[in-house]
Amino acid sequence: MKWETWFSIDWQQALGISLSAVGFYMGLMLCTRLMGLRSFSKLSSHDFAMTVGIGSILASTVLADKPSLLQGLFAVAMLFLIQGVISVIRRKIKPLKALIDNRAIILMAHGEYFSDNLKEANLTTSDVQEVLRKNGIKAKTEIFAVIMETTGDMSVIKNNDVTPDWALFDDIRDSELLMSSSKDSDI
Repeated sequence: MKWETWFSIDWQQALGISLSAVGFYMGLMLCTRLMGLRSFSKLSSHDFAMTVGIGSILASTVLADKPSLLQGLFAVAMLFLIQGVISVIRRKIKPLKALIDNRAIILMAHGEYFSDNLKEANLTTSDVQEVLRKNGIKAKTEIFAVIMETTGDMSVIKNNDVTPDWALFDDIRDSELLMSSSKDSDI
């Protein structure tokens, strides 16, 4: 491979990339309008997979001759259709929702790490400590809970004088640990 070809582009390639990018963008906006903004949310692992899949198809469609623009748009339309079907299944058939979605998990509550949950999430206390520092936490006593959400993000909930609304935590695996830790700390 010559160095000159690595840094070059001819007008036909530029035109092809430009037309593919515009066509792909318009098709993506149409699919998003039809299926809703949920398509690019990061609320669950299948939402994340959708975003990664679209990015991969976009890159290969815009920068290469194959797949063609229509093939790329068809593939994206199929991803939107699959996500739509999965969303309906998640809403309508509760037992399948548990098979499709990950559940949030408590990693820490009231300054206490839950080592079994950390192990299951393949995390260390150092991983959690990094997130705590990024959230401005200076002491473990400031923590009500650290929860690994279904997307892999960690939520840090600080202590305050407000009594928790336990309904906000009922979809979290082992939420009873959070409640029991709270009752124990109130004693």
